[in-house]
Formats: sequence, structure tokens, C-alpha cells
Amino acid sequence: MSVVLDILASAGLWAAVLRIATPLIFGTLGAVLCERSGVLNLGIEGIMTFGAMIGWLAVYHGADLWTGLAVAAVAGGVFGLLHGGLTVTLGLSQHVAGLGVTLFASSFSYYVFRLIVPVAGTPPTVEPFQPLNPPILSDLPLIGPALAAQTAPTWLAIGLALVLGWVIFRTPLGLAIRMAGENPHAAEAQGLDPLRLRYGAVIAGSALMAVGGAFLTLSAFNSFFPTMVQGRGWICIALVVFSSWRPGRALFGALLFAFFDAFQLRLQTAVEGVPYQVFLMTPYILSIAALALMARYARVPQALMQPYRRGER
Repeated sequence: MSVVLDILASAGLWAAVLRIATPLIFGTLGAVLCERSGVLNLGIEGIMTFGAMIGWLAVYHGADLWTGLAVAAVAGGVFGLLHGGLTVTLGLSQHVAGLGVTLFASSFSYYVFRLIVPVAGTPPTVEPFQPLNPPILSDLPLIGPALAAQTAPTWLAIGLALVLGWVIFRTPLGLAIRMAGENPHAAEAQGLDPLRLRYGAVIAGSALMAVGGAFLTLSAFNSFFPTMVQGRGWICIALVVFSSWRPGRALFGALLFAFFDAFQLRLQTAVEGVPYQVFLMTPYILSIAALALMARYARVPQALMQPYRRGER
């Protein structure tokens, strides 16, 4: 028990929680936006991978860090446009199209990376985002040093969660997006264009996913390798259900999973005699349990995964 309390009282734990949660926040917000409009985007894993690669590549070739994030966002938007073309315009299976985007984006990332960056024993690096360390936070007990150790993209992710929650539930645009995901025919009857709404949501959501990937190479780490996303995209898909398609709950879900992950890493070094695989699977088991509990009360957008064609009923 004392070991657990010591870990919980460590500022390093809470700093790691925020750092681990940041790409999940970006990815989950992007998935929430897509699915609120009625489009399931299983291309998230590949989009995050490509965002991680292209953002890093831009900085590696001389762009500043914020430009790297912007390049990743644009690239993610392009893949969102591709996914929208397959699912919104052509009405193809959103599952199949999303998996196809993931496979294409992941493979294309590795191809472009190896085409431009020479093979070397040590991967090339860039200078990543540095912690902001505002003095006013550093003086706060426990949580102050954890907050001070965060980089600007982490604060951006938290701010976006709050802004997106306000947009979806408090603005006419958010109402229109929700109508496209609940009843696109009703949206059309109100003079809205469900196809444009879905395209816009998928493109913007995919851009957020790519920024989540770019965070890994431009803030959490300083280099790129093809497997660095490590299933975070699929975790984001699960977190969308956990959050009941609400950005505020998505923020909480990402922080909760990150807490499980950061906590098990510290338990591995503090507890002896237990195989490390037990600790590695713990956050996923706990997340599945939490997802199972929350999914019973989740209300799925009624038109999710249903193609929309004008004039059809």
C-alpha cells in the first residue's frame, strides 16, 4: 500500500499521465467529430502514423514545430477527404474504407520516410517542443510541477476538448453536425447539406487525428519510427464509445487510460516477482471493464455508418 501511495504522490506520475493522454485526446476528439456527423473513421491508426511522419519530416527539413503540426493537420485532412469520398460520396462500407485508409496511410508513411531519409544505425532527430514551465504553476504542490512539465500541444489538446464540446452542443454548427449524424433527411429538410457537413466533419476530425500522431514525434519523442503509434488509434475508437460521443468525457477517458498506463509502468519497477506482462495488460483490462460499463448507457448517433443519398427515404 505504501508503494501505491508513493506512486500516487509523485509529480512524475501525473506529468506522464498528461503526456500519454495528449495524442489520445487529439485522436478521440477527431473520432468524436467524425462519428457525430454519421461517419465511422477506422482510418485513424494510419492517419496518426502519417501525421507523425509528415510532421516530423517537415521539421527535419527546416520548418518550425508549429508548422510541422500544421503540415500534419493538412495531411490528415487529405486522408479525411479520401475517406469522405469513399464513404460519403460513394456510400461504401465505412468499416472497409477505414481499414483501407489505415493500411494505405501506414504503408505510405514508411515508404515516404525511407525514400527521403537515408537508412542509418541511429534514427535522425529533431529538437522537440520544450516544457513551458510557467513559474505560477511550478509553485503549486504535486500537480503544479506536473502541469509545468507539459508542452504547448498538451495545453492545446485540453483547450480543444473544451472548445469542441461547446461547439457541438452550444452552437448552430454543432447542431447541424449532430443532425447529419442523427437524421440527415431532417437536416436536409431544414435547408442543410448533410453531405457537406459530413465531409467537413471527417476532414476536420482527420486533421485532429494527424496532429495527435505528430505530437508523438514533435513533443513526446524527437524521431520517427513506423510502429510508434502502437494501437493508439484503436484505443481512441474505444474511448469514443466510453465518452458517449461527448468531447468532455473523451478528455476524461483519455486521462483515465493514460493514468492506468503510467501507473503500471511505475509498478513494474516497484513490485518484484510479478511478470511484466501482467502490468502491461492491466491498463487494457481496466479500460475494457470501464468501456463495458459505460457502453450500456451510451447513445449511438442514429445515422452512424448509414450512407446518405439525396432524395432517398
